[in-house]
Amino acid sequence: MSGTLITAVTATSAVCAGVAGGVYFAFSALLLPALRALPAIQAVPAMQRININAVRLPLMVVFFGGATAALAVVITELASGAATPAAPNRIVGAELALAAFGITIVRNVPLNDTLAQITPDGPDIEARWNEFGRAWGVANHVRATAAIAATITLLDSLARST
Repeated sequence: MSGTLITAVTATSAVCAGVAGGVYFAFSALLLPALRALPAIQAVPAMQRININAVRLPLMVVFFGGATAALAVVITELASGAATPAAPNRIVGAELALAAFGITIVRNVPLNDTLAQITPDGPDIEARWNEFGRAWGVANHVRATAAIAATITLLDSLARST
């Protein structure tokens, strides 16, 4: 891959990781505390609606486009022998972006699918909401940290390549 192309793909991965990390951070800092303050009978349908709205084109482009760009960065750098000074940071940054993507797929999405099956007037709504909130919150904090670290590391690799 040419220098200009790897720079563009790295920048794309950095921007997408940054946007995703910002969304995850906003969830941790703003939305989860607000939802936790609500009774479960209100919080569950609110989170269910958020999850439905999340699976729309703008976020999906960032989510899947960023993962694709990160994968292209890793493959390109490893195939080329990672010989430039920026290569190690590119690889680490892209792997962090892929880790945030993987956490979402392996942890957050299954929890969201489970939450989708809960009816607000169902049994043990409070306990089920609290269990969801704890598990989902931890996974969200980790993926936010990974995505933000990916952004910083990828941007650093871009600075090193100039």
